[in-house]
Amino acid sequence: MTDMDRGFGTAFRPGAGWGWILAYGVLSALLGLAAFLFPVPATLAATLVIGAFFIASGLVSIGAGIFGKGHEGRGYASGFGILSLVIGLIMAFEPATGAISITLLVAVWLGLRGVLEIVLGTRIRRRRGWMIALGVLNIILAVFVLATLPWSAMTLPGYILGLSFLFGGITAIASALDHKKGASAFAL
Repeated sequence: MTDMDRGFGTAFRPGAGWGWILAYGVLSALLGLAAFLFPVPATLAATLVIGAFFIASGLVSIGAGIFGKGHEGRGYASGFGILSLVIGLIMAFEPATGAISITLLVAVWLGLRGVLEIVLGTRIRRRRGWMIALGVLNIILAVFVLATLPWSAMTLPGYILGLSFLFGGITAIASALDHKKGASAFAL
């Protein structure tokens, strides 16, 4: 019995659905390009979306703390919910402040990652220079981000989103074109 006989239609035929993957890739690449060209609006939009998630999470957590009878974590759930709600409201009503917070976290992450890479680079034999250079680069990037605040806060998240969407879209386009020729979509 074939897939067609089982009622699956063309869903499992090689190349089926490649147009949808291509459409997703094109849309993603265009959104990425727009975010990269207009990083400030992209940053503000991302901050608003993240703020909305914090607000929703906070409200649900507060609800779990108030109405979740019989569990020991009610106080934690309520406290976590209030914290999430406050942070979400700040991000929603003061998106520039939220963008600065996100950017500071990225700078700290880059700096700590750079230190860890340098430490690892001094302990390994293969690719030692590459690892140390990567660590130094990440520390330089962290210092650059911190030195350019608040400008970097209003653009960095937009650039990061732009690059992610752009390269994700390009990858999806390439996968769709391979899939059209019969290869598995996103084959390993």
